[in-house]
Amino acid sequence: MKKFILLGLLVVLLLGAGSFAMFKVKTAKKILGPEEAKATAEKFINENLLAAGATATIKNVTDEGDVYNISLNVGGQDYTSYMSKDGSKFFQSGINMTTFAEEQKAQAAASADNTQAAPAAEVPKSDKPKVELYVFTYCPYGTQSEKGIIPAVKLLGSKIDFKIRQIGAMHGDHEKIEAQRQLCIEKKYPAKYLDYTLAFALDSGIGACDSDAQCSEPLVSALFAKLGISKSTIDACIKTDGASLYAAEEANSQAKGIGGSPTLVINGVQSSAGRDSAAYLAGICAAFNNVPAECSQQLSSASPAAGFGAGSATGGSDASCQ
Repeated sequence: MKKFILLGLLVVLLLGAGSFAMFKVKTAKKILGPEEAKATAEKFINENLLAAGATATIKNVTDEGDVYNISLNVGGQDYTSYMSKDGSKFFQSGINMTTFAEEQKAQAAASADNTQAAPAAEVPKSDKPKVELYVFTYCPYGTQSEKGIIPAVKLLGSKIDFKIRQIGAMHGDHEKIEAQRQLCIEKKYPAKYLDYTLAFALDSGIGACDSDAQCSEPLVSALFAKLGISKSTIDACIKTDGASLYAAEEANSQAKGIGGSPTLVINGVQSSAGRDSAAYLAGICAAFNNVPAECSQQLSSASPAAGFGAGSATGGSDASCQ
């Protein structure tokens, strides 16, 4: 009887071990080799992460233990990303937690040294200053700058060559869609473009929606109706021209090395003008060969609040979306 009991226990243990082994084999994930990982990452990036016309090339794949380090090049600029070895997860960037704090301190010190050693370049003068404001459409500091600069731009009118430049999208697809929408409004309704952009930045409801299209689209449609902009015209433009307009803007920003929102460029040189209307007006007016009468007018010196909605900030701001 004891022998039978021991034999029965042995069979149960063997069956359990076999089941466990089968389970492990069934659920084990395939580990990609470096060449497989390279092909998988390149396919995923090009098909899902880049704007039309842009192409990523994987330069190197390095085994870093738990993940692969993916070294890639997009439009002549090098980037580093990471992918799990089974190809199921892709990370656009990584942080070394053991060295992060020290690296931040070193960067802050280097930035302070550079500021002291290399003062901002002087903005050259011209008869008709070219003024460009680079933004992400949903960046809170981008909308802050738009609320500050548009009153100054509308005051100076045709005496300056002004354009809001789209950097790209760092907050999600909704930001890319809004960038294309604004580019199409600029193309189809140039006289109403600044009015829409300012109304968009001042709409706290849109800001509260964040990335929820079902929430934000009716509010955008209401702005269209208020300003006399045809939604069907803009939707058609987005379908036919949105991608190409957006890609051109993104390429322009990359070519000039501009990735921070907002970035103000006057006559080809980055300006450090403050974000209130009076400071923007002063910064632009300093770039005229012959200062126009409009420059003597008084605009608000209160810095607009960051983000969507009206109101003013308690102090100046130089924060940005990077």
